Amino acid sequence: MKIERLPLNALRAFAEAAREGSFKTAAGRLGVTPGAVSRQIKQLEERLGIALFDRHANGVRLNEAGRRLAADIDSGLERIAAGVTAAKEQARSAATLSLSAPPSFLQLWLLPRLAGFEASVQGLSISLDANQSLTVPAWHGDGARLAIRYGRGPWPGVTSHRLFADELFPVCAPSLLQQGQPLREPADLVDHTLLDVGWESRQGIAFPGWSEWLEAAGVDDKVAPPQHRYSLFGLALDQAIAGRGVMLANHPIAMDRLKSGILVRPFGERYILASPMTYDLLVPATGDTPPAVARFIEWLLAEAAAFDRETLGGKAD
Repeated sequence: MKIERLPLNALRAFAEAAREGSFKTAAGRLGVTPGAVSRQIKQLEERLGIALFDRHANGVRLNEAGRRLAADIDSGLERIAAGVTAAKEQARSAATLSLSAPPSFLQLWLLPRLAGFEASVQGLSISLDANQSLTVPAWHGDGARLAIRYGRGPWPGVTSHRLFADELFPVCAPSLLQQGQPLREPADLVDHTLLDVGWESRQGIAFPGWSEWLEAAGVDDKVAPPQHRYSLFGLALDQAIAGRGVMLANHPIAMDRLKSGILVRPFGERYILASPMTYDLLVPATGDTPPAVARFIEWLLAEAAAFDRETLGGKAD
């Protein structure tokens, strides 16, 4: 019989009655009436086509068929209890990794890829903190607190692993090219809304943005400064996707949206602004890396390298 067709309530009532030798006592343990237990067991007997109890004036007694079924059910319940206990122990013993990362990077690059790691690796519970503050990495038993940062190294007091270099380029919705004013050259931006990200660095440094890009493109004297400013890349990206303007983005933030076609690069591979910023994974400078955390670090670096190869491959096209 398939498990979804098993009369689980009736089997539970039967197991209690068989164990106690009494419908009344079983009812008390289950929090129901003796009549409810009697009906459940009667339905089970009718479904199986055999009697499980011998009924007499002074109560009930398991017959041979009932004893065999009760033994099988007890054995199954013991295996279930052992499985639940093992699952609880594994949950308690699972190492915990707390990872702090910039909110937009976490949402737009890491989260879509993290499910694959969690599906393939057991024994590591991951807690994500969407935060751009400078979190100090540390090992915690079998777990750790790590950080991904967007900024300009070197990062003092830690070991850093480079994930990505940075470059900025304009992106917009395809509808902006199809229905709006022409957008073939940087000077055409004069007729479009510029979406800017005014992200404050915890390092006290300035992030490159539209001012640097317009100057590098030679149109800073023709195109007005950005009219709309947002605190997160993700907010500006939503506005760009909605066709409300043009934003400067980098590969980790925009690539998945470019691949899906909901964003385009109006100037293609032209007019790219090299940025001194990088994305880095920060880990403690001393101590041994716990095995489960080491597997995560290895996975993350491999994902970043594969993403970089894909980005470079797109340029070669």
